[in-house]
Amino acid sequence: MEHKMFCYQCQETAGCKGCTMVGVCGKQPDVAAMQDLLVYVTKGISCVTTALRKEGKSVSHQVNHLITRNLFVTITNANFDKSSIETCIQVTLDTKKGLLSQLEHSSHLPEAALWDGSDDWNEKAKQIGVLSTKDEDIRSLRELITYGLKGLSAYSKHANALLQDNEEVDAFLQRALSATLDDSLSVDDLVSLTLETGNYGVSAMALLDQANTSAYGNPKITTVNIGVGKNPGILVSGHDLRDLEMLLQQTQGTGVDVYTHSEMLPAHYYPAFQKYPNFVGNYGNAWWKQKEEFEAFNGPILMTTNCIVPPKDSYKNRLYTTGAAGYPGCQHIPGEIGETKDFSALIEHAKQCPPPTELETGSIVGGFAHAQVFALADKVVEAVKSGAIQKFVVMAGCDGRAKSRDYYTEFAKALPHDTVILTAGCAKYRYNKLGLGDIGGIPRVLDAGQCNDSYSLAVIALKLKEIFALNDINDLPIVYNIAWYEQKAVIVLLALLSLGVKNIHLGPTLPAFLSPNVAKVLVENFGIAGIGSVEDDINLFFGNTAS
Repeated sequence: MEHKMFCYQCQETAGCKGCTMVGVCGKQPDVAAMQDLLVYVTKGISCVTTALRKEGKSVSHQVNHLITRNLFVTITNANFDKSSIETCIQVTLDTKKGLLSQLEHSSHLPEAALWDGSDDWNEKAKQIGVLSTKDEDIRSLRELITYGLKGLSAYSKHANALLQDNEEVDAFLQRALSATLDDSLSVDDLVSLTLETGNYGVSAMALLDQANTSAYGNPKITTVNIGVGKNPGILVSGHDLRDLEMLLQQTQGTGVDVYTHSEMLPAHYYPAFQKYPNFVGNYGNAWWKQKEEFEAFNGPILMTTNCIVPPKDSYKNRLYTTGAAGYPGCQHIPGEIGETKDFSALIEHAKQCPPPTELETGSIVGGFAHAQVFALADKVVEAVKSGAIQKFVVMAGCDGRAKSRDYYTEFAKALPHDTVILTAGCAKYRYNKLGLGDIGGIPRVLDAGQCNDSYSLAVIALKLKEIFALNDINDLPIVYNIAWYEQKAVIVLLALLSLGVKNIHLGPTLPAFLSPNVAKVLVENFGIAGIGSVEDDINLFFGNTAS
């Protein structure tokens, strides 16, 4: 049977092999084709910008931003709007044409750099998709790098929104994208580029951390309400803090409350957001539960980035998108980097809606990014030295719909009582409401923030390595049991590998895009492994100390 599409970039891909008829995420074949073509032309323009830099010519921030945004658009669950993706393709082709005119030598460039878009786009998409690379291992490594770069682009894009740029990161991203078109590169060359991608992933996460903390302050321990108020509300999901800031500014005095959803929960931890009296709490859980939770919210929802689930008709007219996000039939709020977006349509819409339906009551505690943990360093170190804390368990990453992800809830429940979970990302919703208690006042779930904030976990590990005067980061009392879903988790994984972290367990399944030989390299060199049963993994990590 002929494939209508082929995509295997996320954890839920069909049969852990690849979506070939329609995406498990809801992506239709025509949208998948245009996303493939957008990646192709983005690789093409990256070949041109890389060549320009080799000739000593500069590349503008606007071009860098275009490339990072293009990749962000193709991240799982970010954009389902074919027309907006086609617009991105055309803008990229037009921009590339202008850049080509600046090159002194272009004969060495690959076909993707020279393609002018005059062919039938659907036919072109069939020729340049994932499976166009015939060698399984080369294809696997090219996709691993590309997906890592998609994650890196997301971090860069969020930093860009706060007017922070890193030219070295942008130049690398474009050089690496262009390298995925280079047929002269061997498996060993691509393995090296994979680790280099992880290294630059650390730099991109550091850039975003600096952007967030300089704009909004260092996250601090915060108790977040998970109930509802009596006013109509706007629910903000995704990851973009600048969008949330603009919305909060525009809702002051309107009688409309603002709630976070899923990955936006950690916004409550930043001091700058705590000054807004109508920023009242977090509503719901991880992204995949949004069909029921968005319906119950009653008011408009703003999707600032990825994590869109194709909406039900009952609330589709209340779903708004902005930035790289998009869904056909939903209103898109425009606004480029540095511009103030106009959210008046959402605010007026909210005024006509009833207050949110209450899903739960109580509160959750978070705000344990690196600065806050460093402030508690003496207490943490003493707890480790005294044996009160035997181990830390990094359970960062993504949540998802698969029943197999119940593993992470049961694993958290089964952990010995002298262990502390370090988390970031929406994976925390599997255990952040379990009431696991504390160790001498240190909560047993330390939430550093969004998946964007996974940098904090690396910084904390490196600081502990320094405090305990260890030569190897793997000598720390830290184990890694990480859940993954999409491409930001890929760059986090590559970043950890670049820092020398080994023996990471990854689940609920290993990525479908890892060929047997590439998986073997990761297993043999880094100890990457999948998950087993809760009982077996508890025994593996803790042996006879488990209780």
